[in-house]
Amino acid sequence: MNVITEITPNPETLKFKVSKNLVESNGIEFKSVEDAKGNKFIEDLFQIQGVEGVYVGVDFISITKINKITWNQLKPKILSYLLDSLNSFEPDFKNNKIEENENNKQMDKESIKIKDIIDLQVRPAVAKDGGDVIFKSYENGVVNLKLKGACSGCPSSTATLKNGIQNLLKHYIPKIKSVKSID
Repeated sequence: MNVITEITPNPETLKFKVSKNLVESNGIEFKSVEDAKGNKFIEDLFQIQGVEGVYVGVDFISITKINKITWNQLKPKILSYLLDSLNSFEPDFKNNKIEENENNKQMDKESIKIKDIIDLQVRPAVAKDGGDVIFKSYENGVVNLKLKGACSGCPSSTATLKNGIQNLLKHYIPKIKSVKSID
């Protein structure tokens, strides 16, 4: 098992790329130990002092730390845990909530087009930085997205939303007025 550490645009989040697939497509976000109930792998990650959030992507785990602890203090503990755990058992995420758009069956043509653009062009780029973007809704020219992993709380997320995603979507769908992040 190989684990490669990559920096992300969010200084409080590191991406740990692993040499196996952990989930099939959409990632899973754990913002607290309560979110991880029943998943021993994630519960144990939260037992490492300083871990504030965990996002599991297809072949990576993004860890967000509290700002009072440095990565020099935390990174060796996380790497050791990941190597030991991932070499000894397969974590199971089947019972954890994988977030999708709740209105998939009721989406209008523009929403479907927006979701396709997000899924095909935005999400792969954002995953490279240890995060994810989920399309939630489109109403009255406003696109609502949920930022996850390294994107959540990232200082550059506003620039990514406005200068990147919003401009891209407006290029394809001129009716779009703005893009917002929602919880």
